[in-house]
Amino acid sequence: MSVPPSTGLPGDVYAFASDPRNLSRWAAGLAHEDVELVDGVWVVESPMGRVTVEFAPSNPFGVLDHEVTLPSGETVSNPMRVMPNADGCDVVFTVCRRAGMGVEEFAADKDAVAADLATLRDLMQRI
Repeated sequence: MSVPPSTGLPGDVYAFASDPRNLSRWAAGLAHEDVELVDGVWVVESPMGRVTVEFAPSNPFGVLDHEVTLPSGETVSNPMRVMPNADGCDVVFTVCRRAGMGVEEFAADKDAVAADLATLRDLMQRI
């Protein structure tokens, strides 16, 4: 799932989106409140309850993969990329259907990610 190009430079979009402290500004599907660093782990209150988030190490390739550990202990891997294009960049997020996830829940998950990516695009266009 991707959103139309942002007017932001890829490096700017990557820097903003890769900072867990910004999650509550653009990722309502993940972060309702500010993210806290607790004992070296990013923790946030989410629509799913209290979760932890771990991003891939900083890199020059735009890789924003992150793992979210749910209250149940299940860890969900989320592939995400910021890719340059002629007009700025595209942000691509792969939504995977988790085991046991029903069709309606999966559709809601995709809708939440689409809304989050649209919010990220809108923020980057204003900055």
